[in-house]
Amino acid sequence: MFRQVRFILVLFLITGLAAPLLFWTYEHGINPSVKTYDDALWWWFVSSTTVGYGDVSPITAMGRATAVLTILVGIYCYTNFIALTAESLHGLTNRHRLGTAQVEATDHIVICDYTAFADELLQVLDRHPALAGRKVALVTDLVQVRPYPQHYFVSGVPINPTALKQANISAAAFIFVFSNIRFQNADLKSIHTVSRIRKLNAHARIFIELSNANPDLLAHLGDGITVLASRDLLESVLRDRGLDLSAHFPAIPAANTLRPS
Repeated sequence: MFRQVRFILVLFLITGLAAPLLFWTYEHGINPSVKTYDDALWWWFVSSTTVGYGDVSPITAMGRATAVLTILVGIYCYTNFIALTAESLHGLTNRHRLGTAQVEATDHIVICDYTAFADELLQVLDRHPALAGRKVALVTDLVQVRPYPQHYFVSGVPINPTALKQANISAAAFIFVFSNIRFQNADLKSIHTVSRIRKLNAHARIFIELSNANPDLLAHLGDGITVLASRDLLESVLRDRGLDLSAHFPAIPAANTLRPS
């Protein structure tokens, strides 16, 4: 966008300098409405904006050619400038919805890749005291807008350090990395993502979904890594109608139901 704005400004500046000079050169002394150079500047301004008051207008062939060029450049510059301004304002006012805003939360939960299991996790966070009430940041390029208004959203590939920093991952307490089957070897991609995360956060507890755990590769990631087997996750969803994390987090006990005597 910066290059486009710079090009428009440069083109506008060149036209603003050249067009009045050409108009003055061809019209002064011939056109009775062009008495001073200020009249040429005024003509350029109203012509470039396509307003055209008509108080100053060209009467020579070269003056009219200059007018045509001025109008065409003016239309291009003004319409593109307005479009870029509207686009910029839209992005600025929708940063959180579009995933371009910086996450300011701390001790929060970061979820890498918005998959079916990631959504299942969001549904059961309140069942676990260690997770309940924490802010959540979703880092993914699988959706274009924020899926849940109560959670942060970062639009980007989780393996990208820029996206991870935008999610303030260095201050996260819990990180979940889910398998993205778009990749030929999703497990290797997930392990690689965790290695990037560990460079930015050495203290968080990390959970990684794998189809086939590779102890040799996992050994390089250090402590604090918990493997979630894809099959076990699916089995818990089918069996319990929701993701079961009780093996890793104490769950809030269900309220006792009073039976009438």
